[in-house]
Amino acid sequence: MRPDAPAYPFTAVVGMDDLSLALCLSAVSPAIGGVLVRGEKGTAKSTMVRALAAVLPPVEVVQSCRFSCAPTVPDASCPDGPHFNAPVETRPVRLVELPVGASEDRVVGSLHLDRLLSAGETAYEPGLLAQAHRGILYVDEVNLLPDHLVDTLLDSAAMGRARVEREGVSVTHGARFVLVGTMNPEEGELRPQLLDRFGLAIEVAASREAAVRVEVVRRHLTFERDPDAFAALHAQDELALSLRIAGAQERVAGVALPDAAVETIARICAAYDVDGMRGDLVTARTAIAHAAWCGRDEVTDEDVRVAARLALPHRRRRNPFDDTDGAAEDLEQVLAEQTPETRQDDPDPDGPDGDGPDDGGPEGDGPHDDGPDDGAPDGGGGPGGGLPQLPSGGGNDAATGEADAPGTPADQAGRPYAARLLTHQRPGPGVAGRRSRATTTRGRHLRGVPLGDPRGQGLSVTSTVHAAARRTRGAATPLRLVRADLRRSQREGREGNLVVFAVDTSGSMGAAARVQEVRTAVVSLLLDAYQRRDRVAVVTFADDRARLVLPPTSSVELAQRRLAEVPTGGRTPLAEGLAEVAGLVRRQRARDPQRRPLLVLLTDGRATHGEQPLQRASAAAAHCAAEGISSVVVDCEKRSVVRLGLARELAVTLRAEYLDLGDVAADALSGVVRRSVAPATGAA
Repeated sequence: MRPDAPAYPFTAVVGMDDLSLALCLSAVSPAIGGVLVRGEKGTAKSTMVRALAAVLPPVEVVQSCRFSCAPTVPDASCPDGPHFNAPVETRPVRLVELPVGASEDRVVGSLHLDRLLSAGETAYEPGLLAQAHRGILYVDEVNLLPDHLVDTLLDSAAMGRARVEREGVSVTHGARFVLVGTMNPEEGELRPQLLDRFGLAIEVAASREAAVRVEVVRRHLTFERDPDAFAALHAQDELALSLRIAGAQERVAGVALPDAAVETIARICAAYDVDGMRGDLVTARTAIAHAAWCGRDEVTDEDVRVAARLALPHRRRRNPFDDTDGAAEDLEQVLAEQTPETRQDDPDPDGPDGDGPDDGGPEGDGPHDDGPDDGAPDGGGGPGGGLPQLPSGGGNDAATGEADAPGTPADQAGRPYAARLLTHQRPGPGVAGRRSRATTTRGRHLRGVPLGDPRGQGLSVTSTVHAAARRTRGAATPLRLVRADLRRSQREGREGNLVVFAVDTSGSMGAAARVQEVRTAVVSLLLDAYQRRDRVAVVTFADDRARLVLPPTSSVELAQRRLAEVPTGGRTPLAEGLAEVAGLVRRQRARDPQRRPLLVLLTDGRATHGEQPLQRASAAAAHCAAEGISSVVVDCEKRSVVRLGLARELAVTLRAEYLDLGDVAADALSGVVRRSVAPATGAA
């Protein structure tokens, strides 16, 4: 395809009605707060977002204003202002893409280096937020963006302004844009606090209907053969959609929201158990935008129903492990109770353009999607999908005689819960992630530090020039840099760890209740590690050897397949399990020396394989401690009056934090592993 070929038309996308409608409503009313698009790979998420800019009406801006001020209502605090009788130009709406690796300076802006070097003047150079004002800000893989940048984006989108206070600069400017984020949930979820701040959230999935998939393939092949002809074929639809959006934008300010509609929205949010008031506000704004979209001058129950379906389902998530499969059904039940579809007061529900409000978007002849899909095929995994299961195998431990009977409820893991965050105590030179505090090359810029300060991470050009400008301020000579001016950037972010789960699957763990508890804990901790962008490995030990059932990976699907094959039963080769962990950590340190390891050992502490099993296990534990492997021992011994306490003794030898199996859950665990880093961990 030619580099200058037209983009795929917005109205040519098949089967994405909910997403089309959500994007159009956000364009009508940016105050809604943007759209989060969640779905599996290859579902045209990026295609639709990039095509949206082409159908939005052009905007009038003050000529040469870097902040896209509107000539009719210029921003009084615009850094390029004031704008009196300034020339006006009309240009297309901008689509600004924010890459995952963007720095905070690139997003919010920084010092103007040319003016600082030439005149020693502190001036502001706008960032992506300024470029996106009155346009679209698109963040692909928003779940992989550092949390502090997501906070900044959402704050600006909610307030419509960006404020910068840093290094002698104090600037505020307009930043009202349509924020669109796309993500694949398999690669990790957004924190619930951030998820709630997106106005609308849409689940997308490829259709399972053959006819729809055939039409998608045909259209894309036709577009690839002749993009210009394909674009011309849909030009009338694109123009009609652009006019409809423009009309709705003009109409939205005059749409009335009756008290009865506000009360209905409040009852829906209360019945649906929505936390806070953001859900009520977003639903009201969306209902107003939908009424304008349909050509009405007053919000009706139909507008409230459509708005609630787009704005509320993602707000009932309490933590990343909540099951959302039944959220849509529960919402429909609430809507049926609070807004029965018996209205007789809407004689023209299709609006002036003849497109009904339920058409989901601009394309009248495309296949209709009945609602948001769960984003995963049957049996799919990850948070919100099917859960990894650890089937139980036969076998028993010769020392205890406890059988692990297959076919019991212990054959599968229970419902995962939110596991408490396990972190290293002190920041380390780790790789970017979401677990432990770290001094990383990516993260929030704290300050510029002298060149020899070990806290620095790379040369900070802005801080260096600023230091030189302060030194030469008032001098008649041009600005010149000396070594004393050099500054490094001190940044603080989060690091990802190598989390190694070592799980005792021997017969001594065979009591049904304990097996289920252990498996549920493993799945909960494993899912938490995926959410935090760790690399995860799973070692199991039973019978006469240890098995690396899951090499270091970040793939949820691979983890599900491997975990489904783990058997239980037999003797307990604890020493072999710890030796396998030590070897794995040694190999990974050679490949990725900055990723610090964290061992989570789930065992009852028994060792029954080979000669002198307890002594060999103790020696293997001492070796792991000497290698600087930070550890947590989760005691899985059966709760009874008499307990051997072998796991606690093992924790002492490992120099590990000790906790009982019941303390893994977030509401029970307190401060675990925050003191687990010994000085020897520096070897990592």
